[in-house]
Amino acid sequence: MPSQILPISSKHPQPSIGPPTSVSPADTMILKTEIIDDPATSLLIYSSFEDETSLPIKPLLPRNSSFSAKSATASGSYQHRRRRTASDNSLSLLSDNDGRPHSICEDVGHAAEETRLSLKLFKFLGEGYRWITRFLAFNCYALLLFPGVVQVGYNYFFSTQIRRGIVFGDQPRNRLDLYLPKNSNGPKPVIAFVTGGAWIIGYKAWGTLLGHQLSERGIIVACIDYRNFPQGTMSDMMEDASRGISFVCNNIAEYGGDPSRIYLMGQSAGAHIAACTLLEQAIKEAGEGESNTWSVSQLKAYFGLSGGYNLFNLVDHFHSRGLHRSIFLSIMEGEQSLQKFSPEVVVQDPNIRNAVSLLPPITLFHGSADYTIPPDASTNFAESLQRVGVRARSILYEGKTHTDLFVQDPMRGGRDQMFEDLLTFVHANDAEALSKDAVTPPRRRLVPEFMLQLASSVSPF
Repeated sequence: MPSQILPISSKHPQPSIGPPTSVSPADTMILKTEIIDDPATSLLIYSSFEDETSLPIKPLLPRNSSFSAKSATASGSYQHRRRRTASDNSLSLLSDNDGRPHSICEDVGHAAEETRLSLKLFKFLGEGYRWITRFLAFNCYALLLFPGVVQVGYNYFFSTQIRRGIVFGDQPRNRLDLYLPKNSNGPKPVIAFVTGGAWIIGYKAWGTLLGHQLSERGIIVACIDYRNFPQGTMSDMMEDASRGISFVCNNIAEYGGDPSRIYLMGQSAGAHIAACTLLEQAIKEAGEGESNTWSVSQLKAYFGLSGGYNLFNLVDHFHSRGLHRSIFLSIMEGEQSLQKFSPEVVVQDPNIRNAVSLLPPITLFHGSADYTIPPDASTNFAESLQRVGVRARSILYEGKTHTDLFVQDPMRGGRDQMFEDLLTFVHANDAEALSKDAVTPPRRRLVPEFMLQLASSVSPF
């Protein structure tokens, strides 16, 4: 059966003027043939645009050829747009947001800012580098002294003459170690000792070398522990030290000590804590209504070893040595408290002359080559005490560093001048003890000399 052809008129409207025109066969063009539901039916689309008859009619192309041409055209257009975008971006890098080019002055300003930030970074790296070098130096220092540390440590843990961890208060670290002489005939003189540690790493065991050697000469030593920063600040450290001193004054007779011959001593930061505690106690006693558990009059003398007593002169020095100003001021409870915790300054206050008159004799030991706490700290404090009527003196040991007097010299054995001077003061009114000191054989060496020399050269203290 022949196909049925259905005519479809153009969708474009005809002019409204005049009668409708008939469709001319010449104006008919078959655009597409589609099979509808009836395969015998075809569609013819008529177009009657006289204004478009002049347009050239291009031959139809296959679908794949047309797609390839369009793809090539789109690809070329995309590459062109990419090149133009990259060019625009490059230009935008050379201009400000308003399209204005950078000036030389602006470039120099940016370079200066980058240089400033780089220098700031290097500063922080330098601080870290300094701490790293100090840590490595401390490890080398400890390694060189290791033979002596092992012997001292063994004695600390296994000696029957040491009473460790005696509780004297209810605060953390309110403990002390007692070093007792082997000879127990009669009451013994007593030294209440506050160890050092930069107010951060102090510990009662640091005094074991001095405690052991003094106990061999018939002296009881009580090494007092205290809270360190950040567990506590300076006021807490003084409170702990005061409780420890009170325990010694009121209970040492039970351990064979002589309550009438008690001495107070401190080393480095411990010397500062002990001096502040002593002065605070004297101020309390000079006041009214203060309840005291111990008295300054119970102390025969105070010995300061390598201590600092004027914080105004030390805060910048400590900062340059690695104890940063902000940390140090936090330990001392702020810059406003520096005067309160500077004994050299406090004793010059005319309002506390009565309290200053209660202080016992004071002796300050210091090494002339001490660069951790300069020796001027002791000499200036002694002079300030002398000006207000306190019996005070300072003794400098030529060429000795901060740790020589407390660590290297005791491990060296033989005769130790600072140790001998300390014995002379403690045994001043004991002729029998002085005669024994004169015939006591020199102490044995704990570390070879070359290792001690190297330890002194690498010591970070």
